[in-house]
Amino acid sequence: MNKRWTFGEIKNYVEKNSESKLLSTEYHGFSQKLLFKCSCGNNFEKTFTKFKNKNQRKCDVCEPPRPSR
Repeated sequence: MNKRWTFGEIKNYVEKNSESKLLSTEYHGFSQKLLFKCSCGNNFEKTFTKFKNKNQRKCDVCEPPRPSR
């Protein structure tokens, strides 16, 4: 069974595992996009699942999206 993340756990995970900062103030589920601030200063949105599992931890300028197969 998948773990249910609280907002506090997500905030701690972001602080410890990336250079980005979490700007969102609440979390309602895995499909919700969260607002982050990249270390370069750009804001970007990603779901927490993509942020955590797919290592998409920077904005599209610093880390361009990978081409689809």
